[in-house]
Amino acid sequence: MTLDNKVAVIYGAGGAIGSAVAYAFAREGARPFLTGLHLPAVEAVARDIVSAGGLAEAAEVDALDELAIDRHLQSVVDATGRIDISFNAVGIPNPKQRPQLLDLDVDQFLLPIETYARSNFLTARLAARRMVPNRSGVIMTVTATTSRTGVPLVGGAGPAMAAMEALTRGLSAELAPHGLRVVGLRTPGLPDTARIKEVFRLSATALGLTSEQFHATIASRTHTRRLTTLEELTNVAVFTASDRASAMTGTVVNLSMGSLDD
Repeated sequence: MTLDNKVAVIYGAGGAIGSAVAYAFAREGARPFLTGLHLPAVEAVARDIVSAGGLAEAAEVDALDELAIDRHLQSVVDATGRIDISFNAVGIPNPKQRPQLLDLDVDQFLLPIETYARSNFLTARLAARRMVPNRSGVIMTVTATTSRTGVPLVGGAGPAMAAMEALTRGLSAELAPHGLRVVGLRTPGLPDTARIKEVFRLSATALGLTSEQFHATIASRTHTRRLTTLEELTNVAVFTASDRASAMTGTVVNLSMGSLDD
């Protein structure tokens, strides 16, 4: 299997992306250690994986808490001897409304920037410290096309995505000489997840459109006239995390269906 015996730590494993990646990693032979802020959701994913014949363990970990992350990673190393993959799929609650930047409070603007940057920096740095001695490991992030294109009514989300992609490149430049890879996945939105459906609904309302009209507008910017699916993202995640992608580091995989040109 593609990820046979790989030890993977997944943050935000109770959410749509994190859980889907956990299932995909497990199907390909990995041993995922699932973390999340709400333990019941993470435990449910772990039970499903075990019921299907895989291995998985769940833990309540605040991915913004350095000590909590560090303790959990050390427990994984104590149990397995290593960490092969760190995948951060942490999200933040959708705002109740999506005001223009001119009307946005500074704390609201900074919330996604500070949250995503802090979480991805901490999980990457603490995992890397345990990967470097083995001269092997993959650190992965998830971003959106707002990192590179201007979109109205997304507040600080665009700068947050750009910061994560810059972090991906910077980490790779420093960690590649130690045998580590750092790779991101970028999508225009995953319409088969509840979170993105709500984002589309809020944006549509702010623009005076229906959710269907807003979805169609975003999809019309792609070459395929549709958006990336969750299954497509997990397929790429499995490959990127595997040894078959050994030439890929310091880059963000473009899953935008052509809406962004490389």
